[in-house]
Amino acid sequence: MRINTGKKKENRIVSFCKKVLVPSFAGAVYAMSQMTVTAFAAGDTSAVTKPLDNLKTLVIAVIGAVGVIILAKNVMEFAQAYQQQDSSTMNSALKGIVAGAIMAGISSVLTFLGF
Repeated sequence: MRINTGKKKENRIVSFCKKVLVPSFAGAVYAMSQMTVTAFAAGDTSAVTKPLDNLKTLVIAVIGAVGVIILAKNVMEFAQAYQQQDSSTMNSALKGIVAGAIMAGISSVLTFLGF
């Protein structure tokens, strides 16, 4: 009986690497090195970034406003659930209060961080 040591399989793998993988990798590296582009940018970029800054400010303000609305709604739900002693609704309202507080506070945090 002869034990197969896997030499044929190893030879196929080495052959595949030499014939396919190495040339493919070399071609990809060459192509990426040829795709470099020099950018000649002007000194003042505020004309491009100002609309983006305005959009960012608007989105942050909308998130904060929606957070305050969610917070107020869930505080009222929690008060009603507390009055009726409904524990599942209280639990749901507390989760909503936390979510509303996070949404309302994230705008302040982002403004403080300079975003």
